Amino acid sequence: MPSNPPAAVPYRAARRHTLAALAGSAVLAAAPVLAATPAWAQGERVQLDVPFVPTPEHAVAKMLEMADVGPQDTVIDLGSGDGRIAIAAVRDRNARQATGIDIDPERIAEARANARKAEVEDRVRFVQQDLFKTDISKATVLTMYLLPDVNLKLRPRILSTLAPGTRVVSHAFTMDDWDSDRYESVEGRSLYLWIVPARVAGTWRIEHPRGPITLQVQQHFQKITATARRGDAPLGVTAAALRGDRLRLVLDDGGQPMEFLGKVDGATMVALAEPGSEQGWRASRQSQQ
Repeated sequence: MPSNPPAAVPYRAARRHTLAALAGSAVLAAAPVLAATPAWAQGERVQLDVPFVPTPEHAVAKMLEMADVGPQDTVIDLGSGDGRIAIAAVRDRNARQATGIDIDPERIAEARANARKAEVEDRVRFVQQDLFKTDISKATVLTMYLLPDVNLKLRPRILSTLAPGTRVVSHAFTMDDWDSDRYESVEGRSLYLWIVPARVAGTWRIEHPRGPITLQVQQHFQKITATARRGDAPLGVTAAALRGDRLRLVLDDGGQPMEFLGKVDGATMVALAEPGSEQGWRASRQSQQ
């Protein structure tokens, strides 16, 4: 199945989130200083752009399974509604901590009450905040059920702020030309998983026991192509793959395959100790595209 089949849920009706004035809202209760007193603090009801529609529990469970949430994870749910994803992350998947972000004070109050009922309030918190101003850098898993244009507005922050390897799961909507790494359909509901890729585009020098190798990498999100040479002699590239901060490369050295498995850390790459892969090498980026 293609990684991004058409979403099965209608554009506006299929939302559990309550995003009021996404691009320019003055309602930001979590900020320490406000330019003006927000409407909700004056007793007025926040105007929401769409009705609150929760994600079904079976879809919540599948989203967390797709992200492989576990005890090591910090989960941030954007547009958290009644809190069910954040609560399930710590209650059912034993996540270390979860945070729900929503702009509607009624949903925040409901989510906090639900966390108390589930007896997980020590590991989950809910913050009334504009999701575009939320610090997502500490998340190892990011979940959301937003709209296509909101996903696209968030995409640059996701790619630049989250560490390579961070898992991102979206209910119903895609990231346009950033193809998902996994797709699931649960009772007609489309779920998408992305693994934030390391930035590997550019020219690399691999220091190898049999001599240095120059590697040229082109990148489109997680999809990469590469060319390689040792001195003036080109080396065939039979495989090139990137998943998070892990790069796999298979070179043809005169009919002898050489498999490189490396961990990317900024402008350096080091060999991973895997059976059958090349050892004793490291790489540094000479230029970046």
